[in-house]
Amino acid sequence: HFLCEDTDTQTPAASRGFRSVFSLLTPNESSFQTVDEVPKYVQQATPYFVGLMLLELLVGVLRTGGSVVTLSDGVTSISAGMISRLPLLLFRGCELTAYVYVWDHFHLMDLPWDSAWTWWITLLGVDLGYYWVHRCSHEVALLWAAHQVHHSSEYYNLTTALRQSVAQQFSSWIFYLPLALAVPPSVFAVHIQLNLLYQFWIHTELISDLGPLEWIFNTPKHHRVHHGRNIYCLDKNYGGILIIWDRLFGTFAPESDKVIYGLVFPIRTFETLHVQFHYYSHLWKRSRRYRNVSDKILTFINGPSWKPGKRRLGDYQDNPKVTLKEVPHNPSWSLLLHVYVAVHFLLVLRIYHGLFGNQMVSLSDGNKLHALNNYN
Repeated sequence: HFLCEDTDTQTPAASRGFRSVFSLLTPNESSFQTVDEVPKYVQQATPYFVGLMLLELLVGVLRTGGSVVTLSDGVTSISAGMISRLPLLLFRGCELTAYVYVWDHFHLMDLPWDSAWTWWITLLGVDLGYYWVHRCSHEVALLWAAHQVHHSSEYYNLTTALRQSVAQQFSSWIFYLPLALAVPPSVFAVHIQLNLLYQFWIHTELISDLGPLEWIFNTPKHHRVHHGRNIYCLDKNYGGILIIWDRLFGTFAPESDKVIYGLVFPIRTFETLHVQFHYYSHLWKRSRRYRNVSDKILTFINGPSWKPGKRRLGDYQDNPKVTLKEVPHNPSWSLLLHVYVAVHFLLVLRIYHGLFGNQMVSLSDGNKLHALNNYN
């Protein structure tokens, strides 16, 4: 055991909040005995998200003379992030709810919550779980229907990190359940947040190469490949914090040709609900075209590019060829329309924060709701 009393208060909160974005917290300052004590790291990181996005915008202008983000694409990405958090009005989230249930009823051993070994084992376990969540979200069409939201932007910047699906959280929880056999929920609750936060800063084109760190960690360079629609980029680099899983399981690809971002078949729209849900309709229509019942089912459980007679993930050569001359979708707007959208979006942000900012169910409340469901 390594903790001493009040160690969490010895480091300024601002420092902890900023470092949490890069998953640079120490075991000593981020270990808690109960879920009730675990900070809401994602919510606390919001000011740093805003600050880093503004910094990226400024550096992009100074370095390239242009903006790294367009108003239409940035608003769409941030709106998707807002929508993805709305289920927290009702409950903490499937990952923690299911995790606490398995821990309460089936755990086989009690790893100490205040052990550095437990902290590091959980970091690795959560990241490995995320690798498989992420990989399956690309290789199973029904899961891809949710995850494609994150890949739908034809730009790559920090706002892209916020472009999340409202539905994906309802399918990812199962991959983390093995940890509940030994890892206390409070430790898991820390790392499920830190793993998510780390992945924010790697969504940028302004960081080129991080030297030896590229061998171990997921970096902007590696994650750019993951977001590409070039053939060499497809279904590669799934890691969250660490890239070692991709190297171990054969899904790693280095950055080579210029990366063209977005979906293989770009949706060319910024309509928020269409971005979130269009692929479910697409899958349903595809399945109806097949007469064989097994082909109808395989449409949903094989890869997004699968067709009858093809391998499980489909044939990448059937996808549209990338010419490296593709231009991101960016319709021309008048200055007045830009001003209107910007002002309207700021008002929506203000209303969103006022209505929902203080009502998101906390980790503690989520745990209590779980207890009420089981014991009342």
